[in-house]
Amino acid sequence: MKAWRVQELGEPRDVLVLDDVPVPEPGPGQILVKVRAAPANFPDVLMCRGIYQVKPDLPFTPGVELCGDVVDVGSDVTTHSVGDRVVGNSVPPHGGFAEYAVMDAFAAYPAPASLDDAEASSLTIGYQTSWFALHRRTHVQPGDVVLVHAATGGVGSTAVELAKAAGATVIGVVGGPQKAEYCRRLGADVVVDRHTEDFVEVVKAVTDGRGADIIYDPVGGDTFDRSTKCVAFEGVILVIGFAGGRISETKLNHALLKNYSIVGVHWGLYKHKNLPAVQDCHRTLTRLADDGSIKPLIGERLAFTDVADGVARLGEGTTIGRVVFEAQ
Repeated sequence: MKAWRVQELGEPRDVLVLDDVPVPEPGPGQILVKVRAAPANFPDVLMCRGIYQVKPDLPFTPGVELCGDVVDVGSDVTTHSVGDRVVGNSVPPHGGFAEYAVMDAFAAYPAPASLDDAEASSLTIGYQTSWFALHRRTHVQPGDVVLVHAATGGVGSTAVELAKAAGATVIGVVGGPQKAEYCRRLGADVVVDRHTEDFVEVVKAVTDGRGADIIYDPVGGDTFDRSTKCVAFEGVILVIGFAGGRISETKLNHALLKNYSIVGVHWGLYKHKNLPAVQDCHRTLTRLADDGSIKPLIGERLAFTDVADGVARLGEGTTIGRVVFEAQ
């Protein structure tokens, strides 16, 4: 089969190579899936660079999320059958940027019939992260003001949709007019172009100085530092990631004096600590997709041969919306 593999660590454009490799076999508790579609995610970029928390042995195929058809199952698997259309996470080193990928059976879920392959492939990591962030790590309520950074990114875009579905007022922060228009299509009530506007001042203006009840931050660094200046009394800053490159360090006395919370969100742990919660979340997301409350907006549908370029551009911050690679 054809598979994109990383044989040495570095920038995706430089280290992703299309190889001919044997089709893998599923082990106990695993399934083999013929890939229909796989989106680029920021963890794929970090894995290529060797700075993600999961560090597969070289060589490996990235592609942490996918939609595909089950073609084989491990001897002890009873939850899936050949022919099932599934979504979920791959198992390193056999990721989704290949014709066939391996998945743990417990991390593969029925693909919603209401979504096409590219849309369905994007339903797991981003939406699950935002659902747990907004509904479990904090509890978004109708009327809350939710500030979403990187609001057209893989996780930020899902936070906009899910916050709106919960009845919140959403302020989305983006970079540039194209991303601003995309953010409006997602449903954001207010869009801030960080190239020309100060999100702190916009939040204060929109809330009459009160601040945002929930701040969703996948960027970190200066973005986190500035967010502490516009979080509401008893507000929450959700720490999703550090796409900006710098891990933030905060003065905890500031959180004490302003009475706000800093809450970490690591969705991947739930698969091992509370799998039923993940399964319940997938059922909820499927229902929201079926009734039209959420629908992954795909920015680019690319051929499988374009993986290296697409992942590289995601890492460079020049993509808009989800970038998905579709099988031919």
